[in-house]
Amino acid sequence: MTDDRTYHEQIQADEQDLQFSTFDREDAWRLGTALRQAALEQRLPLVIGITLGAQRVFHTALPGATPDNDAWLERKAAVVTHFERSSMGVGEQFRALGRNFEEDSRLPAHRYAANGGVFPIRLLESGLVVGTVGVSGLPQRDDHAFLVQQLRTFLSGR
Repeated sequence: MTDDRTYHEQIQADEQDLQFSTFDREDAWRLGTALRQAALEQRLPLVIGITLGAQRVFHTALPGATPDNDAWLERKAAVVTHFERSSMGVGEQFRALGRNFEEDSRLPAHRYAANGGVFPIRLLESGLVVGTVGVSGLPQRDDHAFLVQQLRTFLSGR
């Protein structure tokens, strides 16, 4: 088994594990502020965003983040909404198949980016994706790792 295959399998396992029993605007506020606090403590230059349906319900830009990070967050969230998988999972799936997301997805690259950092907000019982949660500002694997770690912490406290 290659390292890339192992990584993709870990992402798939994380996508199965990191689901919510319920999620509403209050949950978005608690999760968003927890992500913000963790990023501040680690001095990470992140943009953090949460959507419910088509509405942005939490957004913050920390010191060092740029408008470019906002654009990346939007493009990664569009991938999650479209594929109902983590943005990193989609990118790794394309790579595992020897394909290039930008060319083979047939989606406009200015609107979609299969780079790490955004997860679907999936409800455990129904399997429905009701929104997205994400970060942007670090290299894609670091964005993904930060988000996974923080989602695990948040979900373990529920």
